[in-house]
Amino acid sequence: MKIEVGAYEAKTKLPELLRGVQSGKRYTITHRGAAIADLLPVKGVGGQDTVAAVEEMERFMTGHRVKGVDIKALIEEGRA
Repeated sequence: MKIEVGAYEAKTKLPELLRGVQSGKRYTITHRGAAIADLLPVKGVGGQDTVAAVEEMERFMTGHRVKGVDIKALIEEGRA
């Protein structure tokens, strides 16, 4: 979701905009009606990045199966 914000409003409400960015919102900062910048989350923060990370992990897991390993035992060993 992109929201247009004027440059003056962006300057005066920067903390509020940053909180919005942390929650996944994207802002386009405009000056006299022309888009001049985008304020958006860095990679790895947004929900779309989470979906991509899960898909990448699933692809990795299908290509790297280990037979004969007791995963639960390994987890318990790591907790000791």
